[in-house]
Amino acid sequence: MLYDWLKALHVISVIAWMAGMLYLPRLYVYHCEAAPGSKESETFKVMERRLLRAIINPAMGATWIFGVSIAWLGHHWDQPWFWAKVVLVLGMQGAHGGLVHWQRDFAADRNRHSQRFYRFVNEVPTLLMIGIVILVIVKPF
Repeated sequence: MLYDWLKALHVISVIAWMAGMLYLPRLYVYHCEAAPGSKESETFKVMERRLLRAIINPAMGATWIFGVSIAWLGHHWDQPWFWAKVVLVLGMQGAHGGLVHWQRDFAADRNRHSQRFYRFVNEVPTLLMIGIVILVIVKPF
């Protein structure tokens, strides 16, 4: 029963993390259009900071806590699909780190990237998520 509760909490955390990871780069795309120091730019800064600090970061932490608990209780350590999933989740963690870095750049009015760059960045979490879900559900190896 504990295992099922942990899985439910893990899925809820992943959904919240992914929602933020998919939305934040879109905010960056629109933020690129706003002149530094403008009212629009300042509004985007608040939205980006709040999304990161109130949703994405806590959801990521909860995802790790519940995920490691599930792996421990489910004895998944010896499964090849599990280690492939870990690699993709670490990739997601790297994408998260990039989003944090770029949020700090926007907050300091020193963004160096184009809308096109952030449109590409927006696809990375989606591709990682697809791989992770396939590994967990299908367990191809």
